Amino acid sequence: MTIATPSRLLAEQQRAFERDGYLCPVPALTPDEVQRHLARYTDYVARNKARLDALAPSQKFQVFSETHFVMPWVHEIVTHPRVLDAVESLLGPNLLAWNTNWFSKMPGEKTFVSWHQDGTYWNLTPPNVVTAWVALTPCDATNGCMRVIPGTHTRPAMPQRETYNPDNALSRGQEIAAKVDESQAVDLRLAPGEMSLHHIWIVHGSNANTGAVPRIGLAIRYVRPEVVQDSPAKPMAILVRGQDKHGNFELLPPPRPRGDGAGDTAAEHAAIVERIRAGILKK
Repeated sequence: MTIATPSRLLAEQQRAFERDGYLCPVPALTPDEVQRHLARYTDYVARNKARLDALAPSQKFQVFSETHFVMPWVHEIVTHPRVLDAVESLLGPNLLAWNTNWFSKMPGEKTFVSWHQDGTYWNLTPPNVVTAWVALTPCDATNGCMRVIPGTHTRPAMPQRETYNPDNALSRGQEIAAKVDESQAVDLRLAPGEMSLHHIWIVHGSNANTGAVPRIGLAIRYVRPEVVQDSPAKPMAILVRGQDKHGNFELLPPPRPRGDGAGDTAAEHAAIVERIRAGILKK
């Protein structure tokens, strides 16, 4: 059997991802890193509390999306060697960090994510895209961990409708407009500092948090530079490993340590979120 370094995937793990469309759990952050980043996340939420309280779950992307472009501590997670080594095992040596979203569910909240396939609305081809979902708190069935239907990334795309359910964390309440066999679902249980990896076309979703522990994690969408997005403007990304010889994305520099997504970075953050959303929401 091939021996891999702790942060690179074994050949067996790569084959499992190709077969099932996901891999879980994968080590990512150390306990000290988890503690440090969770404190920063908590502070960021506290600074934006008034704004968040006024938003429905489907609108909170305005605060929780694309923070890796403006906050150095989020960029630190996105460029963590353990995360990049695992993703490189699946996508190759040239990697762009295109999109990020924080997903948090507090105990008792009604927020959920309906069954959906990211590929139906991200407008990215070819599908050389992997999401790394990095947990800062425990994630299990009681507090609404991600769930996947293995193997659905290899099947034809399923029809999807938009519900605009206010409790749905997806901006348009996107859901699969067909019966999903939930008996096949797998819970992606994670300990703090672990991550899951999933394919752009796998059917996935998550239930509300019915437990006593918050569920907090960062979803990072990595793409290969040859990927093209059907978008009104060239999409933005940060080159996090290797090189980009294609020019399909506008490469932004890493964020400077000058803000936290509020104050002097708020306008910049809002403009980036709007531009990324324009590419995702294009019909």
